[in-house]
Amino acid sequence: MQPKNNPASEYVYTYACHEDEQALCRLEFKQLFGSDPHRGLVVSPVEQDPSRSPFVKQRITVELAGDTLEQLAEQAKSLELGGATFKIQYAGNGGDVPIVYEEERAIERLIGANVRGKAEMRTPERRYGVVRTADGSWRLGLIVDNEAVWLQHRDKPRQYSTALTTRVARAVCNIAAPRPQGIRVIDPCCGMGTVLIEALSMGFAATGCDVNPLAVEGARDNLAHFGYPDVVTLRDMREVTESYDAAIVDLPYNLCSVLSELDQLELLTAVRRFARRAVLISTQPIDQPAERVGLRIADRCEVRKGRFVRHVLLCE
Repeated sequence: MQPKNNPASEYVYTYACHEDEQALCRLEFKQLFGSDPHRGLVVSPVEQDPSRSPFVKQRITVELAGDTLEQLAEQAKSLELGGATFKIQYAGNGGDVPIVYEEERAIERLIGANVRGKAEMRTPERRYGVVRTADGSWRLGLIVDNEAVWLQHRDKPRQYSTALTTRVARAVCNIAAPRPQGIRVIDPCCGMGTVLIEALSMGFAATGCDVNPLAVEGARDNLAHFGYPDVVTLRDMREVTESYDAAIVDLPYNLCSVLSELDQLELLTAVRRFARRAVLISTQPIDQPAERVGLRIADRCEVRKGRFVRHVLLCE
């Protein structure tokens, strides 16, 4: 195989996730990037803001690629910096052979020695990431970091002890609407607004409702706290008459009871009526009632926290 120069529209995303969220990460990446994560890397033709995902660490826009590290180092001579300072940063290894710390630094020195420009370790004007992909080939490109916006949203003035974490909320938003431009999204059991905050922070056209007036009041307080508009109404999701492209539904529950079969069917029937696509989140299996009302399960995963399990279903 010949060295590949300037591949068209190729991006490498580095990521990290807890083992309890691996299945959620995989489902989100399939929707966002059309690719499964592998050993800390995803290679995709899809360009996404790295801050969209709670699992992505960095996006590398590939400029150079080669079958071997030596080929990549030789190609590094062709980088045009326009006088800018630079830094070469080892970013990840998707291959089967591990790379130890000393080798990482050696890789950075080898590439950096071939770049025609001034290296700057602390405040470079350009940062280039180098990675080895699953097939053993190498990639180099400019790095953009994830800004981890959702971390700021953990400290809300109003909280539910059983609410989704901001990481899970952000991931299910991306599963529901991986390309949100022109898409209308509803959270019809919005609780304290955790999902809405993540959706609005990513520019979604999102709205929410809840049957509990205390939840609606709390959601409004939380939205205002982060500077987002009041997009919440007090109503039962069974009364929603508008049509939406996607719904994110964290089905109501508490620690002492679960939804009755009749309640499940009524809520799922409402989702089927007002949304073309839905992400359903439940603390109990709901495959049969979902399929019974005509929701086709396209994909699924489980999110665990100790013994507590959430079932996440992508329905179309």
